[in-house]
Amino acid sequence: MRICYYGDDFTGSTDALEALAAAGLRVILFMDVPDPAVWKERFADYDGFGVAGVSRTMSPAAMERELPPVLSALRAFGAPITHYKICSTFDSSPDIGSIGKVIELGRQAFPEQRCMPVVAGLPVLKRYTVFGNHFVGAEGVRLDRHPNTANHPVTPMQEADLRVHLGRQTALPVGLMSVLDLELDGAELERRFEHAAAGHDIVLFDVLSEAHLVKIGALLSRLGERGPAFAVGSSGVEYALAAHWRSCGLLPSEPPRWQAGSAERLLVVSGSCSPVTRAQIEWALAHGYAGMRIPADCLLADGLEAAQPLLAEAKRLLRDGRSVILYTALGPDDDGIAEVRSRLRSRAAEPAASGQRLGARLGDLAKELITSAGLTRAVIAGGDTSGFAVQRLGGYALEMKAPLVPGAPLCRVLSRNEQLDGLELVLKGGQVGPPDMFERVRTGRA
Repeated sequence: MRICYYGDDFTGSTDALEALAAAGLRVILFMDVPDPAVWKERFADYDGFGVAGVSRTMSPAAMERELPPVLSALRAFGAPITHYKICSTFDSSPDIGSIGKVIELGRQAFPEQRCMPVVAGLPVLKRYTVFGNHFVGAEGVRLDRHPNTANHPVTPMQEADLRVHLGRQTALPVGLMSVLDLELDGAELERRFEHAAAGHDIVLFDVLSEAHLVKIGALLSRLGERGPAFAVGSSGVEYALAAHWRSCGLLPSEPPRWQAGSAERLLVVSGSCSPVTRAQIEWALAHGYAGMRIPADCLLADGLEAAQPLLAEAKRLLRDGRSVILYTALGPDDDGIAEVRSRLRSRAAEPAASGQRLGARLGDLAKELITSAGLTRAVIAGGDTSGFAVQRLGGYALEMKAPLVPGAPLCRVLSRNEQLDGLELVLKGGQVGPPDMFERVRTGRA
């Protein structure tokens, strides 16, 4: 095994799956840490695996309860690199999804490792880190000035310097491998990394180009050769390792050939508040998709009774051959967001519990429509809720079927439910994809 990873949300977990599978590695994404005996019996020929988690919505106290046994279990598999996968926009705060807390817990699970590497940059998704500051998009907008990240409904980013941002989540000192350091090669590069690691408990890597990822992958790989290593970062970690392995001739130079095919109808269930998702919904509605807002009563009720009128209309549209979008909001300014938040606050619901409730309800709606209409392909949008939605589908693992849009591959669901086993599913983060993304998914057009 070359690598195992734990994703702090489901959409990010498939992003890492895509990075490894597209490089020619055989990997699988589990909903829970697999039993070691089952892994050896059924998956021993795989190159690695991921575990899809939901810790991005957790408080530090919840992380203290939930993550240590997971990290210990992952370490027991003996992979050279264990990666804690975070969002490439570094979504986190001292109170929710604290990356600093994760690093502290990682030091406990890997006590012999002096310094924890952190990689956020991911050029394929237009995420760049330069002199510690993080930028988003082709225009290079600073993280704290980008409208999507600065106005995130749960973890708005108010600081572009990731060292300062991490400093608000942990007292551990943070060093930097800058773009200038990454211009070095060979022994000089390694000496610079050792110097940065000697004086800091965390070392953040700048990333501006694919060439930087190759060098970072080499440093991470050598770290793993010394003993089980722990790294934190976006799927830039997977892209870095794959790029290094390819440069060493350990992976094929040409990517595998994939074929997605098309689906007659597509179901999209969206819990995303992102302007990017809004543009995708609006594009789809203008091109023949049927759209239906999910009322707050349907989201907050314990069962599906309140959703029966909505489901009946969606089933009718699907029978007529239409592709259907169910959505909770159109962008961050949607009035429905404030209504749902107010009602959740009145119930004294914590952010993690709120995400679980909303995600579970979206999953219930998706399951009912997929099974009743015999659908073969679906999209679940929203990083904070998609994980809970997928759990309601009864799947125990995902494998990549084909890359479609960077960061949102088409996956095959492995489920014990015969009606859902083999379902083709895309999990889409709020910031991912072009306006015509849903139609690309329906047609299988990369």
